[in-house]
Amino acid sequence: MIVAFPPGGGTDVAARTLARFLERELGQSVVVLNRGGAGGEIGWAEMARAQPDGYTIGFINTPNIVSIPIERSARYRLEDFAPVANVVDDPGAFLVPPDSRFRSLADLVAFARANPDAVTYGTTGIGSDDHLAALAFERLAGVRLTHIPFAGAAPVRNAILGRQIMVASMNVGEGINDMRQDQLRALGQMATARWAEAPDTPTFREQGFDVVQGSMRGLAAPAGVPAPVLERLAAATRAAMEEPEFRRLASQQALPLRYLAPAEYRAALLALREELQGLWRAHPWKE
Repeated sequence: MIVAFPPGGGTDVAARTLARFLERELGQSVVVLNRGGAGGEIGWAEMARAQPDGYTIGFINTPNIVSIPIERSARYRLEDFAPVANVVDDPGAFLVPPDSRFRSLADLVAFARANPDAVTYGTTGIGSDDHLAALAFERLAGVRLTHIPFAGAAPVRNAILGRQIMVASMNVGEGINDMRQDQLRALGQMATARWAEAPDTPTFREQGFDVVQGSMRGLAAPAGVPAPVLERLAAATRAAMEEPEFRRLASQQALPLRYLAPAEYRAALLALREELQGLWRAHPWKE
């Protein structure tokens, strides 16, 4: 199982947890190999070149798996993969300090329209799901915000807790503990429906902004894998995700689970690519 990011990160932890349960379902060992670098491109290029026999699989992450070939010449394309099953869908969110003047997205929009570029927001970097979500929101709301990129979620969290930025654009799973402790408040979550762990946070759609964005993480195999093999891998993933112990561990890790079968997963990835291609044409996120 190729993980295109370094050990210890959120994707790596989720992959290693799932691997243990896949071993039970498949009756053989599942070895996680970290191939980090270039935003995921190194690992995904290796997976794309592997034999499509079902013995090499890997985690793919949005938006990187889709956005990298849009923003530059990449060593893979989406068609090089056979989506197996989505596992995690961690929706984006706008988080603010509890005493923020913004109580809703409408408050944020009203202030931003009256004060162009005055609202500062932090993300995990240019082209990240957090950044692309904010760009989509700007376009829909007709506002201009000021982007402050950071190297990861931890620096964004420190910046919003220290009032160095006005809004943190980050995944709900990354902010849920601070939300539970009333250190941060979410203006909205970018899911199609409210996550069970954050039932009091309305979606962006509920507030009139059709922004559905986040970080989907799931399994894929090289394109051309035989259909029976693909189906077995998908069934094993679903069975693993239904295990009570796996669900308990996922809850501990603040992983919002969302299983998608191969056809559904592929459709979601293609829809995301079409959306990001449109965003790139209207507002390129890299020069």
